[in-house]
Parts: sequence; C-alpha cells; structure tokens
Amino acid sequence: MYAAYIMKRTQIYLDVGQDRRLAARALSAGTTKSTLIREAVEAYLSMPDAEEARLADFRSALDALERAPLDLPDGGTYVAELRAGDHERDAALERRRRG
Repeated sequence: MYAAYIMKRTQIYLDVGQDRRLAARALSAGTTKSTLIREAVEAYLSMPDAEEARLADFRSALDALERAPLDLPDGGTYVAELRAGDHERDAALERRRRG
C-alpha cells in the first residue's frame, strides 16, 4: 500500500555561516539540511510555551504545599506573637529616644 507523505514547501534565509555549519552537520550526520531543519522546528514546537510552563510550575508548587502544609500557629497565638513583637519594638524605640 502506498502512503502519501505530504510536505509543505517553505523558504528560509540563512546567513553564510549558518548555511555552512548546517551543511557540515548534515554531512556528518548522513542526512540533508532539510531534515535537520525539520527536526529543529519539531523540537522547538514540542516545547511548552512560557505560559504553559509557568502554569505547570505553579501547579507543582501548590501540589508541594498540599503534601507538606505550613505549620502555622492558631490565630490567638499568632496575634499574641505579633503584639509581643510590637511591644519589644516600642520598648527599643523608647530606650533609643531616651538614650
């Protein structure tokens, strides 16, 4: 059975150095410049875009938090610690003012 392999022809512009390096790479790989270009385009298009990557990182961080939740004090303890810190800061300011 014959399977038709259809490609769309396109044209790109390479500078002389790029063309030379691409030709050398194709020769050493035993393939064509076109094949290398298609492989490079496929590798690029297979990468997630920046938005998808950021969303995946965010979801990963949320998953990590769910597995190891923060050890937070209860509300009353938290407020008492804040007030104690305020009291210590006020006392230090008063000592400097007098001092």
